[in-house]
Order: sequence, then structure tokens, then C-alpha cells
Amino acid sequence: MALDDRFHNRDFKVVGNRVTRPDGIDKVTGRARFGADMTAPGMLIAKVLRSPHAHARINGIDTSKAEALPGVKAVVTYADFASAHAPDDDNLVNCMAKDKALYDGHAVAAVAAISTAVARKALKLIEVDYEVLPHVTDVDEAMKPDAPVLHEDAQDESVPAGTPKNVVRRYEFGHGDVDAGFAQADKVIERSFRTEAAHQGYIEPHACLASYGSDGRADLWCCTQGQYAVRAMCAGMLGMQASDLRVTASEIGGGFGGKTTVFIEPVALALSRKAGKPVKLVMERSEVFRASGPTASTSIDCKIGMTKDGRITAGRAELRYQGGAFPGSPVEFGAMSGFAPYDLENVQAIGWDVVTNRPKQAAYRAPGAPMAAYAVESVIDELCQELGLDPLEVRIRNCAHEGTLSPYGVTYPKIGLEETLKAVQSHPNWTAPLGPNQGRGVACGFWFNFGGNTCVSLNIDEDGTVSLSTGNPDIGGSRASMSQMCAEELGIPYDRVRCSIADTSLLGYNDVTDGSRVTFAVGLATIKAAQDAIKKMCGRAAAIWGIPEDAVEWEDGCAKPAGPNAGEHPPMSLAEIAAVSSQTGGPIAGHYECNADGAGVSFATHLVDVEIDPETGFTKVLRYLVAQDAGKAVNPDYVEGQFQGGAVQGIGWSLNEEYIYGEDGRLQNAGFLDYRIPVASDLPMIDTVIVEVPNPGHPYGVRGVGETSIVPPLAAISNAVSHAIGKRMTQIPMSPPRIVEALEG
Repeated sequence: MALDDRFHNRDFKVVGNRVTRPDGIDKVTGRARFGADMTAPGMLIAKVLRSPHAHARINGIDTSKAEALPGVKAVVTYADFASAHAPDDDNLVNCMAKDKALYDGHAVAAVAAISTAVARKALKLIEVDYEVLPHVTDVDEAMKPDAPVLHEDAQDESVPAGTPKNVVRRYEFGHGDVDAGFAQADKVIERSFRTEAAHQGYIEPHACLASYGSDGRADLWCCTQGQYAVRAMCAGMLGMQASDLRVTASEIGGGFGGKTTVFIEPVALALSRKAGKPVKLVMERSEVFRASGPTASTSIDCKIGMTKDGRITAGRAELRYQGGAFPGSPVEFGAMSGFAPYDLENVQAIGWDVVTNRPKQAAYRAPGAPMAAYAVESVIDELCQELGLDPLEVRIRNCAHEGTLSPYGVTYPKIGLEETLKAVQSHPNWTAPLGPNQGRGVACGFWFNFGGNTCVSLNIDEDGTVSLSTGNPDIGGSRASMSQMCAEELGIPYDRVRCSIADTSLLGYNDVTDGSRVTFAVGLATIKAAQDAIKKMCGRAAAIWGIPEDAVEWEDGCAKPAGPNAGEHPPMSLAEIAAVSSQTGGPIAGHYECNADGAGVSFATHLVDVEIDPETGFTKVLRYLVAQDAGKAVNPDYVEGQFQGGAVQGIGWSLNEEYIYGEDGRLQNAGFLDYRIPVASDLPMIDTVIVEVPNPGHPYGVRGVGETSIVPPLAAISNAVSHAIGKRMTQIPMSPPRIVEALEG
């Protein structure tokens, strides 16, 4: 989809404004219904029995005592799914263990009962015969030849023969000759880095209500980032036709990628099918931590060469990511994205996907990219320090531009990385004075952005308002952004558009709300649906005036004669055309369906100042700046919110957040008391600069912004801490004990 020729000279009237959020009042007054807010007559309560072992063979499960307990209406195990031909067996086995429990918290059975108390009592009556097996939770340990093996046959053909079986995938990207590039460098630095897994930390736990009818059709209400994906996965796991399952997305209390898959929804459906009643299943917070997907933990080696004048001659990285108990860590994205901000002649990245006895990882805002950027940007920073070079000037000299061949093989179109670097360079934060025990860090970040399957429907109501239906849950203000683009294209006020989120029975397939795709792809489809409606309204006006359709044009929300030869007719507004639609051919609607491409890549530069307490190792973030290319900021409030939200999550991940496993393989901090996310008092005001370099693949120049903002923080904060303490930090999070250890070491 080419950039609209009108973009460069277009005076946007609605797009670019800070409009009121349409769902805001419902959410602040408590009217909005989230995942756990749905109820149904005769509803049962479900609870899940989870493995207390990190790795154990399941020799048998006896559910008879639980089934005999008064008030228990259904008990399910993997056997209740065994006849289904699931499209993704790993997802099914993650939802309900098959022959082995693969991590602490792995579901092995579930019950549906008349109350929570009865359901909990029933769980205690289920007898599981476990054979405890050796376990491994560390990615490097899992790659050793003598490590406990999780799966005998998960390794694919990309892995060299003889590689230990827990290594299941290998990826390689790059071009040029890195060894020759290192030979040209005046300074080469190689470092090893580690990052621990972090959870998305959404406030709302996973929740759903399933109702399976006697006719074989079912309804599912759940908090999700993609109701169509939930339908596809659940239908496959239960052996249903997709059309027999209707999925409705509730409001969502946070997701950040963690609600792009299923954990409890198929279980609730199986229980409802067996019990013949609606079943409600809500995860407890400890279950969210133990059994829903965090991001991967990683081990990365990074080597970069640089000349005395700051030219990067070569870069190489070897990345090892564990994605939990099943293949699918985001190491591929990490290997593609780490060096992506730079125009390099010689670059190589090798990624290894490794399985461990941990929960199956889920996406977390630019999955895989923050860890890779942490390694690359840290080494670049150290090279600048060793060579006495300005870290911003070095990045400007080496940054990617339009026409740069990326490390993962595509040639960039128009991009705005240099503009973000120069925005930081001219910001007051760059020259603010630093005091004792303070340090400044800078880092760049990249994300691909996606398009994908999208379907939009737009109805012109007889009162002149517009009803817009989209198929993507609103997790970042998309209802407002879609309404703005719709109003812009139709030439009507923003408050005349109402956007709703359709269930799976009302629109064609829509991909998940992820990959920073919605404002780009759904916005593109909304614009095209509006243009479809405009064409029809021009046709109605032409019929009323008795002139050809091509003699009518649309301008400022009105149909007008295209020129003097079309006759003298007063403009007809959208409201006027809608008011007589029943006399001119019936309802007026616009539709558009596509598999959108052209989602422009996104870059950001972050700048942060910190202060370290040398006695306690506590890090105080003093100032934080985000400069990011949004292409075109449809709603600047939401764009800035995405910038700030990613930075906040990056601050937490950098300084405190981590999964801590004991020697028994069990998670030790499965709750917000022990897994510490940032609160307001931990944070400074986060400054933002919205850079707008139009994406040539979108009619309005839009780029996705939701994920790039979490990519630079790990590196930027690590660089700042390293300068503040005079020691290079190589492990995330940089908790107070680790900083004290570095100072004393």
C-alpha cells in the first residue's frame, strides 16, 4: 500500500489530535467488563491442579475421589483432549500435561464444581503418581551433553548433528566477512551477557467463561489480545469446527504480548462440555507467574570491532535463549534485531533455541529484541569509552538509513533512526550536568512491526453517525485511533464515529493484536473501508442529481459536483445522504479485507541518567528520554503513553524483575510481593520526543509504536550504571546485591 500522495501537503483535521478516549469513562467508573466480570446462570467454578515438580513422569492420575465429591460436576485431564487433532500440540500439552510434567506449575488436571471451596477440596482428592526426574532451568546448563533431556524428538534439521537434544532450533543471519572486518578494527571487544526472564506484569490475570451447548456449539468470553487466534487454537484442541465456537474478547487489563496465546481457555471449554454447564476459570496470581509465559532468559556472547574514528568494522553475536519447556523462544527475532540499527558491511548473528524446565514463554513487547540490543549496545558503549568517542556521534556515524542492507536481509525503505539520534543530541538532557555516583547511558533499539490479516466493516447510520467494527481487542487506545482515521477520511467530526470490537462471528479473520500491527494494519483497512463507503455515497448523490457517478467527488464530508460540467448542485453532507439512504437504495456500508504488508520498521533512541548508592547498590533513575519514530502520530497522547510504558517496563526489567528458581526447580517469587515491578515512586518523569518520518507503506504514513520502546532500556540503563560505578555490568537485572558485588569485586 503506497503512501497517499496527499500526505506531504495534507492538513490533517482529526488525525494528530489528542482526542478523548471513548472507553475511558467506562473504565474509570467500573462499567467496563473485564475477563472475570462475566457470569452465567448455573455457572460452575473451575480450578486447576498443577505439578509441584519441575520435571516428572506422570505414571497415572486417579480422579475418582474428586469426581465422587458432592458438588463436583466435571474433572478433565489430557485424556479428555487426546482425540482432538490439535494444530499445535505444544500449546495443548502446555495447557494440560500429557505424559510428563515439564515445569513447576504445569497443569495436570482440572475440576469444575458448584463453588470455589468445593473445587479446591476436589483438587486435594486427585491422586497423581509422579516419578520425579532430573531438571534443568538454566539455558547454558541445558545445552550441556549431560543435561536432563526434556524431549527426545523436538530437534529440527537446522541443528547440527550431535548437538545436545535440548537445543531444538538454530538460526543464522548476516552478510560480509566478519573476520576480515575485525582485522580492520583498531579495537575489538568481546563480552558475555546474561538476562533473566521477566513477566509482562499485567494487572488482570487470565480469566474466561466457557459455555458448551448440547448442539456442539460453544461460546467463550475471555481476556485476550486475539479472539480469532483463541478460536483457532481451542477449536483444534477440542476437535471442533471453528464456526462452532464464538469467541468474544472482553476488555483487557494488560497483555503486552502475554495474552496472545491460550493457557486456560481450552480447559474451561473441556470442563463445560463434560459438565453441560457454563464454566468460569480465573487464574490466581501465583498461577500467572508459574504457568503463563514470561519472556525468555538468555546468555549472549557479543564481539564488535571499531576504528579509532568510530567506524564499526564488524559485529558478531551468538545468542542462546530458553523458551521454556517447548520450542519457540524468540531467539530468531533477537538474532535479526540486535545489529539492525546499524549500517554494517560485516555482521553475523547465530541464535540457539533451547528448552528448559520452565513455563512456555510468551511474547513480551518486541520479543527477543531487548536482550540482543542489551548485548550489542553495551559493547558499542564500551568501545566508545575505550576509544574516547562520543557515543551519540558514533551511533550517528554508523546508523542505518534508507537503502541500508539490514543484518536480516531486507533493504530498509525510508526510516527515522538518525532523526531520533539527533533529537536526543539536541535535547537538554544530553547536556545536563552529572554529580557524584551518577552516570549517563544511551542506546538504540529496533522492531520490525507487522501487518497481517485484517477485516473492517463500517456502517453509515441514518442519523449521520458511523459505526465502525474492527476485530482487534483495544489494548492501547486503538478504538480512538481507528475513529480518528475514519473521521479524517470521511471528513466528519471525531465524535460522530463509534468503534466497537467484534466477536469472531461478525467479521472475517483478524490476526492478533501484537507486533505493533493494529494502528498500521487496521488503520489502513479503516481508511479503505471509509473510501469504499465514500464511493457508494457519491453514487447515491449522483443518482439524486441525475449525473454520472464519476462526476461526483468527496470533499470535507460532502459529496460535490466534480466540476462545472456536472451541473449546479449544492453539496450533500454525509448526514444528508444517510438520512435518505432508505429511499436511494438502502443501507450504506464500507468494507475492506486484506493481508496488510508495508508495515514500516521502527527505531528509537533512549537516554537515561542514574545515581547509585555505593553502600546499598540502589539505583535511582534521575532522568529518562525516549525519542522514537512514529511515522505519523495518530493520537500523540497514546503514542507518548506507549513510549513511556515501554520505558517503565524496561526500567523494571533492568533493575529488579527476574524469575528466581531454587535448586528444586520451583519458582521462588510467584507474586508481586517478591517479584518487584516499578511503582510510581521508583520512576522519574519520562520525557518523549515524537519523530515523524512517514512510513511509505501506509496511506497516512503510520508506523507501529508499541514495541520498540522496550528495546533500548536494558542497554541504556546498563550503560548508565556502568559509568556511574566505573565497572561494566553484564547481567540483567542489575539488582542492588549485584551492583554491590560489582563494586566490591
